[in-house]
Amino acid sequence: MASTPRVLVVGQHFWPEGFRINDICDYFVEQGMRVEVLCGLPNYPKGEFFPGYSLRGPYKQEHRGIRIHRAPEIKRGNNSNLRIFLNYMSFPVTSLLHLPRLLFRRFDRIFIYQLSPVMMAWAGIALGRLTRTTTVMYVLDLWPENLFSVLDVKTPWLRKLATRVSHWHYRRVDKIVVLSELMRDRLAEITGKPKDEIEVVPQAAEKFYEETVLSPELEESLGGKFTAVFTGNISPAQSFGTIIDAAEQLEAEGLDITWLIVGDGMSRSEVEEQVRARGLEHVFRFEGYHPATEMPKYFGSAAVLIGCLVKSDLLEATVPAKVLSYVAGGRPMVLAMDGEVKHLVEDEARCGFVGPAGDSAAFAANLRAVYELSEADRQAMGERAREYHFEHLERNKVLARLSRFMLGG
Repeated sequence: MASTPRVLVVGQHFWPEGFRINDICDYFVEQGMRVEVLCGLPNYPKGEFFPGYSLRGPYKQEHRGIRIHRAPEIKRGNNSNLRIFLNYMSFPVTSLLHLPRLLFRRFDRIFIYQLSPVMMAWAGIALGRLTRTTTVMYVLDLWPENLFSVLDVKTPWLRKLATRVSHWHYRRVDKIVVLSELMRDRLAEITGKPKDEIEVVPQAAEKFYEETVLSPELEESLGGKFTAVFTGNISPAQSFGTIIDAAEQLEAEGLDITWLIVGDGMSRSEVEEQVRARGLEHVFRFEGYHPATEMPKYFGSAAVLIGCLVKSDLLEATVPAKVLSYVAGGRPMVLAMDGEVKHLVEDEARCGFVGPAGDSAAFAANLRAVYELSEADRQAMGERAREYHFEHLERNKVLARLSRFMLGG
C-alpha cells in the first residue's frame, strides 16, 4: 500500500449532519490519509435540507481536508413511513451515478459506514468489485433486524425478501467491523467469513464529550430540580413508552423530577402527544435538536442520564453510541436495555443501573434509587464512568484499532 493511503468513505450521512463518521474521517486525516466521502444531501433528523442545501446542491465540497461528493436524495420530510422509504431508496440509486467518475480515481480502501438502510452500501460495493479495491463495512445497524425493530413487518414473503437483500450486502464486502461479539458471531454465520475478517470495535465518543460544561442559563431555567436527561434520536426503537410510564409512576409517588428530552426524530410528535394525554406536560421539557457539541452542557445539568430500547435480538448485541457518550460524559445513568449494556454499565464501569428493555417498573425503581442517593454518591458514579472511558473507550485508542484493521491485510 502507498505511504499515503487513499480512502473513499461511502455512507448516506456526513457533515453537517451529526454522525460519528465525521469524527472518524477527521481521525483518518489526522493520521495522514487522503479521504474522500460519497454521501447524500444533509436533512437528518428534521427531514428538511440544512441551510445552504437543496436539490440544486452543492454536490462538491471540501471540509477539513476531505473532498465530498454528494448525491441527490429525497428528503425525509415529515418522517412518515412513505417519506423515509423514499429517502432510503433514493440515495442508493443516485449514489451509483458517481461510479463513472470514481472508477478513474485510485483508492486503497473503500470504507462503508452502514447505518439504515443497508442499501446505502451499493456504490461502495460496486466500486470495490469493479476496481478490485478492498471494501470494509462498519455495521452500525444490522439488517434486517434493525428494520424489523422499527417497522412491524409481518408478511412472511416481505420478511424473507428483506433478509435476503440484507444478507447479500454483507456477503459482498471483504472485511466487516461490528460493535460486539454477538454481532460478530451473527455476521460470521450469515457471511461464512472467518472471524479474523470481522473485527469488534465499539463506537468512539468524540473528545468533546469528555468536557465538563456548566451552563448557568440552563441551570437557572431548570430551577435546581433533579433532572433526568435523554439525548439523541426519538424513534420507535427508543421505547419512549417506558420513560413515560416511569415518569407517571414517579410523579404519583411525589418525586420532583424534570425529564429533559434533547433530540428530534420520526416519533417526536407522537411522544409529545402521549405526554399531553397523560397530563405530564409540567414535568417534561422537549428541547428539540441540538448539535452534538452542545451535549456536554446538558450532561452538566443532569442528575442522571437515561435511555431505553425496545426488545430486539439485534439491540441486545450492541452497546448504543448514546451509552458510550454518556460514559464519556461522566454522569450516572439509568437505562432500560437488554444484552451487553448491563455488563458494561453495572459490572465494568459501575456507573449506573440497567433494567430489562420495556420494563417501566424496573426503570422507575432504578430512577428512584439514583434520586435517593446523595450528590456525593452520584458524583462518584460519574467519576467511575469517566475513568472507565479513558482506560477502555477513549477516541484515539478505539479509532487506532479501527484504522489498523481497515488498512491491514
